[in-house]
Amino acid sequence: MPYAEVFPLVTARAVARAFTYEVPDEVGIGAIVRVPFGRSRARGIVTEIVDAPPEGVEARPIEAVVGEVPPTLVELALWLADYYGSTPARALALVAPVSPKRRKEQAPPAERQALGGEAEPAELSDAQRAAIARIVDGGPGNVLLHGATGSGKTEVYLQACAAMLERGFGAIILVPEIALAPQTVGRVRARFGDRVAIVHSALTDAERRDERERIARGEARIVVGARSAVFAPIRGLGLIVVDEEHDPSYKQDSDPRYDARTVAAKRAALEGAVAVYGSATPRPESWAALERLELGGRIGASLPPVRVVDLRREAGYPLSAPLLDALRRVAENRSKAILLLNRRGVAPALHCRACGTTIRCPNCDVALVLHGDSSLRCHHCGFAREAPPLCPACGSPDLARLGAGTQKLERDLARELPDLELIRLDADAVAKPEQLAASLARFAEAKGAVLLGTQMVAKGHHFAGVELAAVVDVDTGLGLPDFRAEERTFQLITQLAGRSGRDAPGRVLVQTFQPEARPVVHAARHDVQRFLTEELERRRALEYPPFAHLVRIVVAGPAIEPVVRALDELKAGVKGAELLGPAALLRLRGKHRAQLVAKTTQPRRIASQAAHLLSAAAPAMRRAGLTAVVDVDPQSL
Repeated sequence: MPYAEVFPLVTARAVARAFTYEVPDEVGIGAIVRVPFGRSRARGIVTEIVDAPPEGVEARPIEAVVGEVPPTLVELALWLADYYGSTPARALALVAPVSPKRRKEQAPPAERQALGGEAEPAELSDAQRAAIARIVDGGPGNVLLHGATGSGKTEVYLQACAAMLERGFGAIILVPEIALAPQTVGRVRARFGDRVAIVHSALTDAERRDERERIARGEARIVVGARSAVFAPIRGLGLIVVDEEHDPSYKQDSDPRYDARTVAAKRAALEGAVAVYGSATPRPESWAALERLELGGRIGASLPPVRVVDLRREAGYPLSAPLLDALRRVAENRSKAILLLNRRGVAPALHCRACGTTIRCPNCDVALVLHGDSSLRCHHCGFAREAPPLCPACGSPDLARLGAGTQKLERDLARELPDLELIRLDADAVAKPEQLAASLARFAEAKGAVLLGTQMVAKGHHFAGVELAAVVDVDTGLGLPDFRAEERTFQLITQLAGRSGRDAPGRVLVQTFQPEARPVVHAARHDVQRFLTEELERRRALEYPPFAHLVRIVVAGPAIEPVVRALDELKAGVKGAELLGPAALLRLRGKHRAQLVAKTTQPRRIASQAAHLLSAAAPAMRRAGLTAVVDVDPQSL
C-alpha cells in the first residue's frame, strides 16, 4: 500500500507540517481526504505520494476521499505558503472547496439566472487588434495593457477571452471588488452567457460550491471574481486578466497575505498561460517590469480638462466657489457630477480649543470621527460613544470640528444646491452589496444628481452624462506617511477624472492646499508616463519597490515591551537583508504593536526565515499573549 504526505487543513503554526497516512492505490496529489488527526478528524490535502513512511512513524490509514484539487493548484498553494511566510495548510485552504454539507436542491445564484448572450463585439482600433494578437498568439508571459479610461481595455479582454474559448482554453478575469465593477461583470455575462461563473464573498457556501463544481466540470470556462477567483479550478487555463491592476484591494489583509496580482503571474507560469494586467494608471512595479501594450487615448472622445483649485486662496471648505459654480451648472443642465472626499463622517476629529485635547479611541491611537447622528466612532475597532457637550479633559464647551467628511459634504450640498439629487457612497451608507448596487443604479438613471463619497466613487464606474468630476480634498491621501502616498494620489485623481466626459464634454476640479505637488501637477496634465518615470527614479534612490522587495513583520500584544523584545529576537535571526526597526506602531483594538521591515531582493527567503523563527517561538509568544504576521510586499507601511 502506498503512503501519502497530507497537510491537515488546520491553522496552527505549531503543526505546520505534513503527516504521513496510508492511502489506496488510486489516490494522487490533490486528493482531499478525511484523516484521523490527534483525537479528532480533519480534512487534508495530499501533496506527495511516497513509498514508505518516515523511519519510526506508524502511519494511520485515511478514512475517506472527499474531493480533489487540480495538482497545479496544489503546487501554487505550496509556493504561496513559502513566498508569503504562511503555512501550507492555510494556503491549501485557499484552493480547497468549501466543506460539503447536506442541503436541498436550490436555484442557481442570481448572477447566473437568465443570462443572455451577445452576438455586438465592438469594432476594434488598430491598437486593440494588435493587443489581442499579442495576448492570443504571442505565447505565455505577463503583459501590461495600458490606455486611458475609455480606451477600450474591456473589449480587448472580452475578445481575447473569446479567442481562447475557440481554442479550447479557459480564462479568469479578476476585478478589485465585484460589487464596484457591475458594468464589467455585466458585459462578460452578456457576451458569454452561461459559460461564466461569478465568484465573490457574498455567495452562500452552497452557491460557492455549485459554482466551483460547474468550473471543475468544465461547464463554466470563464470565471469573473475578486482576489480568490485566481484559485478557480479551471482546467486548460489560457488567460488571466487582472483588471484595474493598480488597485490595492488585490492584497489580502489576513494570513496568508497574498497579492492576487503576484499569484496570477505564478499561476500563469505554471499553466503556460498569459497574464494581462490592465490599467489607466499602472503601478510603478508593472510599468518597469512588464511588456507594454499601449491603447492610447479615449475612443471617440478626449480626456476632460483638469482645473486645480488652490484652497489657500479660497474661503469655502469643503465647497469652494469654483466647485459651487461648477455644480450649479450641473443642476442647470440636469446632468451628473461625481465628488470624491476620502473621509467618512461629519468631521475627522473633535478638538478642544481650550486645552488642546482631541477626543480619541480608548482602544486605538486614533481620533474618534464625528458622525451625523452625533456619535463619535473609531473606524478601526468600531468603538462608539455619544459626542460630549463639554471637553472630557477640562470641561470647556469650546469643542471644534476639524476638517470635513462625506456626511458634512452631503449636508452642505443639500443646503447650497437643493435641486440636486444626492447619492452618498461610503461604508456607512452602503454597508451591504445590495445597497451599493441600488445606489449605483439610482445614479445611472438620475437627472441632475451628485454621486459623492470615498474612493469607492472612483473605481471603474462608467456612467453616461457625467459632466463634472471633483476631488474635494486631495491632501487627505497626499499627507499620509506612506511611500505609496504620491502614487495613490495620482491614481485617484486620474481615475476620478476618467469618470467625466465619456459621452459629452466634461471637466474635472481638484481642490488642494498643495497645488505644486507632483501627483497633482502630472494628473492635471493626464501625464501618466512622466509621473511614473519620476516615481521610479525616486523609488530607485530610496531602494523601494520595484528595486527591492519589502517584508513586514508585525507583532502585537498587551504591552509594548514584550512586543519589541520579540521583534529584537527575530531581527537577530533574520539574515541577508537590510532591517529597519523595530518601530512602534499605533495601538490598535487594544493591542500594542511594532514592526520590523526588511528590504531585500529575496523576499521568499526572508519570509521563509521569518516563518520558521515564528514557528519556533510560537509557544513562548502564545504564553505572552503575542501574535505575529508576516506581510510580503505590503501595500502600505
